This record gives sequence, C-alpha cells and structure tokens, in this order.
Amino acid sequence: MVVESDGLLDESCLGAAPEPQEAVRIRLDTPRTDDLADIVFLANNHKIAANLAKMPHPFSLENAKALVARAQASDGNNATFAIRMNTTGRFIGMAKYGEMEAGSPVHIGYWLGEPFWGQGFATEAVHALVDHAFSHGTMAELTGACRVTNPASRRVLVKSGFQYRDQSMIRSVGAGGAVPIERYSLERAVWSSLKEWGRSA
Repeated sequence: MVVESDGLLDESCLGAAPEPQEAVRIRLDTPRTDDLADIVFLANNHKIAANLAKMPHPFSLENAKALVARAQASDGNNATFAIRMNTTGRFIGMAKYGEMEAGSPVHIGYWLGEPFWGQGFATEAVHALVDHAFSHGTMAELTGACRVTNPASRRVLVKSGFQYRDQSMIRSVGAGGAVPIERYSLERAVWSSLKEWGRSA
C-alpha cells in the first residue's frame, strides 16, 4: 500500500521499544512463525508488490521466513510490526519505520492484505505506528511515500498528519521498473501539536 524501504521491511523490529497501544479495531505486535501461512497468502499479490519498492513477486514461504527472522533484531529508530485484528489476532499486514540507509530520515512503510483494503485499517495502523515512533524514537521527523496512482495510500498519509513534500521516482521490483511517487513528511513538532489538539478537542 505504500512505498517502503525494501519490501521485506529490513532489519527492524520491536526489540528495545514497548509495543504500540491498541487501536480501535487493530493492534500492532510481533510477527511470528505461526503467521507464515497468512503472510504468504496475503503478500503474494502483484497489486501489493507493485506499490512497494522491493517486495518480491511471487512472494514465497522463504520470503516470509526471512521477514519474520529480520523482525527479531533491534536497532534504535527501527521497528517492524504485524498488523492484527483486535478481536481475533489474525494477521492482516505489516507496518514499520526505519532508516532506509544510515543517517537518512526515518521512513514509514506498510502493506495490508487486499481483503482488508478500504475499511480504514491502514489508517488505524499508521496512526499507531507514528505514535510509537515519536513516543519511543529520537527522530525529528518521519517520511512516507506512495505511488501517484495509489490514492488510498495518499489518504492514509494525509489522515495521519503527513504533509506533501514533492514527487520523485523509485524503482519498484513488483512494477517492473521505475515509478513516480509522492513524498510526504511529518515533523515531531507537528505531531505533538496534533496530539495536543486532539486531547483538547
């Protein structure tokens, strides 16, 4: 659903930071080996891969195992979470934040299984992800991006407080080449103001 750093959500995890608070209908927590079947079933979708930077397609069991394994490490301003339904605990997608390379801005990424699109779950997940990042990380801002042809992801970013920055190009393995993207950012000060406004509203 959004351009992210490497499709397999790189070396990020829960590790040193507490897990995010539950949202209304979903929660973010650790991806597990018993999620493998659901990960493969949902991630093996060209519509998802074409909206990410480096997610492989087809997406195999080995890819899923690598994703879960990478989520066991911890490194500062990096965290990777499974998105789950609150009521059942079912795995429905992934969300993460982390540096795309050393010293670069901390970037958020997420994807949601197609059966769960259009129901507001991604917005809930990104809200929880952003709160976790600014509450437990040291970054001054978060960045995000979406393909110009992905209005749903654009709405998620905007609803989460991100502001449009510019357009660029990025190579997408799933799309088979370079694709135009819109880049967004959210400064810590803006996030803090939005949270304060929400508490006083």
